[in-house]
Amino acid sequence: MAEKKSFALRIDADTMKAIEKWAADEFRSVNGQIEWMLHHSLRQAGRLKDKKEKDKTDPPGLSK
Repeated sequence: MAEKKSFALRIDADTMKAIEKWAADEFRSVNGQIEWMLHHSLRQAGRLKDKKEKDKTDPPGLSK
């Protein structure tokens, strides 16, 4: 599993309420929902390689 890093996040009250509602609807914690949102957005923007793509581009022996 990848190492996780902690950081503080400032967010306005309306956005936080929307995330809390969405997290509850998806049976996730708020933290889990924010992680999912960030990961999903990065993949859609082409900024994060899928594991399968990463495995194809890694030199032999370096795939996880």
